[in-house]
Amino acid sequence: QVQLVESGGGLVQPGGSLRLSCAASGFSVRSVYMTWYRQAPGKERELVAGIGSGGGTIRYADFVKGRFTISRDNGKNTVTLQMNSLKPEDTAAYYCRAPLYDTWGQGVQVTVSS
Repeated sequence: QVQLVESGGGLVQPGGSLRLSCAASGFSVRSVYMTWYRQAPGKERELVAGIGSGGGTIRYADFVKGRFTISRDNGKNTVTLQMNSLKPEDTAAYYCRAPLYDTWGQGVQVTVSS
């Protein structure tokens, strides 16, 4: 059974950092394109970052370029989103997604506030 479980969300002050992790089961993250999305209250879900299979293409939304880093740990079968220089507008629920399997995680809340 394909499953994704996110962890690492929380409350952080502006300018701070958080590290989100997405643990996959039922498939290998090294073999597929993996993505992170986010959804703020009252807004549509939007793509944050994606990483191709085999360490290939990495893409970021313009609003996180230079601040967020997506990476993959094949040994742990996880995908990580390192978020630095966080802003209040980064507040949202963050979701991991494996497009090939049309599978979403349950999401984690990230709140950036002083």
